[in-house]
Amino acid sequence: MARRQPEGPPAAPVVQRLRVRFAKRGRLRFSSHRDFQRAFERALRRSAVPMAYSAGFSPHPKVSYAGAAPTGTASEAEYLEIALAQRCDPERLRAALDASLPPDLDVLEVVEARGDSLADRLEASLWEIRLPGLPSVAVHRSVAAFLAADRVEVSRMTKNGLRTFDSRSAVATIEVSEVAAEPGSTDDASRCAILRMVVRHLTPAVRPDDVLAGLRQIGDLAPPVTPAVTRLAQGPHDERSGTVSDPLAPDRDPVGA
Repeated sequence: MARRQPEGPPAAPVVQRLRVRFAKRGRLRFSSHRDFQRAFERALRRSAVPMAYSAGFSPHPKVSYAGAAPTGTASEAEYLEIALAQRCDPERLRAALDASLPPDLDVLEVVEARGDSLADRLEASLWEIRLPGLPSVAVHRSVAAFLAADRVEVSRMTKNGLRTFDSRSAVATIEVSEVAAEPGSTDDASRCAILRMVVRHLTPAVRPDDVLAGLRQIGDLAPPVTPAVTRLAQGPHDERSGTVSDPLAPDRDPVGA
């Protein structure tokens, strides 16, 4: 039987590709990647963005997502790429999309795509983990034990079942600092240790909660309250300097760990 061909004119060709950096903040950190996809496609329609569409019986806008943060984590560095059937000014498109998205989903930057694949440039992430109720001295001990280990195996339930993998190999650097959880407080219960760590993008992916599980396993790190996790950057990773660079503007200064 001959294959049925879709009716109507062929899909318009792609004339421009734009790369988008957006933030996921506040309560929106609990939105799933699928929730964001739905919200973003609605924003594209509201903003009348001249999207290029796929061919076939169910055309869909050409949007490529890369390196989405896990549900429950905030991020200042989420990325996607869109294909357009007409050229647009990147800054005007950024403003229109930002106005069409809910608060705490913020479009920060839009640039024309250039060079290699966006996904290929996202080699590592810089994460910040705030640990209220923990003084830095306790966290330093756990981090030292973690970094001294050759392997730290942790287990996590995935869509393919329970998987065990090495959380240590993905971690390039960890730094520990401390702030007062509340201004003027001095007792240990009100201290907040902060981890900043560069995590390589490996397969299987190692998430911040996997590193925390490794720290708990090897260094008895037990935060009294749920840690607040934020991705500060993701992009090309320089192993020698331990920095993560902006994938949209590689000529800028890299972000240090």
